[in-house]
Amino acid sequence: MNMDLNFIIFALYPYLALAICVIGCWIRFDREQYTWRAGSSQLMRSKGMVVASNCFHIGIIFILAGHFVGLLTPESIYHHFISTPTKQLVAMVSGGIFGIICFIGLTMLIYRRLTDPRVRATSSFSDIGILILLYIQLLLGLATIVVSTSHMDGSVMVMLANWAQSIVTLRPSEAALAISPVHLIYKLHVFFGVSIILVFPFTRLTHIISAPIWYLGRRYQIVRQKQY
Repeated sequence: MNMDLNFIIFALYPYLALAICVIGCWIRFDREQYTWRAGSSQLMRSKGMVVASNCFHIGIIFILAGHFVGLLTPESIYHHFISTPTKQLVAMVSGGIFGIICFIGLTMLIYRRLTDPRVRATSSFSDIGILILLYIQLLLGLATIVVSTSHMDGSVMVMLANWAQSIVTLRPSEAALAISPVHLIYKLHVFFGVSIILVFPFTRLTHIISAPIWYLGRRYQIVRQKQY
C-alpha cells in the first residue's frame, strides 16, 4: 500500500473517526435524547429473538473485551504471565469461539430484520446498514484467525498492538509504520473497525454507552397501584 495512503487510513482516519464519534454522540444526546435507545423490535416478532440477541450480545461483549485487553496491554506487562505465541493462541481460540457465537446471533438478527415484513417496515437505513457493517467486520475478524495460522509466533499481533498503542498515545507516524507490513485482511479489519466508530453516533449502537449506566441508576417503576 502506498505510504501516503497508509498514513491517511491508519494514522489520520482513526482520529477523525474518534472526533466525529465524540462530537456526534454529544450533539445527539443533547438534542435528540429520545432517539438514544436500542429501539428493540421484539414486540413485533419475538420468535427466536431471545436466542439471537443473547448470542450476539454475549459474543460481541467478549470480542470487544478481548480486543481491548489484547491490543492495549504492553508486552512488558503481559510477558510476566504469558508468552507472545501463547497469547496469540489464546486470542485465536477465544476469538473463534465467541466469534462463531456472535456470527450465529447476528445472522439470525439480519435474517429477521430483512425477511419479517413488520420488522422491515419499521427499520431505518441505519438499522440495516449497521448490521451489515458489523457482519462484514465479524467475517473479516474470523478470516484473520485463518490467516493467523500461518504465523503462530505472534509477530503480527505485536504489530497490531503497537499500532493501537501508538494511536492511543498520539504517535500517528509510528502507528502507520507499525501496521504497514501486515496482511491486507488485518488492514481491512482495522479499517472497518474504525469505520464503525465513525458511524457510531448515527446508529442505535449509542445505547451501548448509556444502557449500563441508566440500568444501574434506574428508578423503581410503578406498574400497578394498590387499590384501597
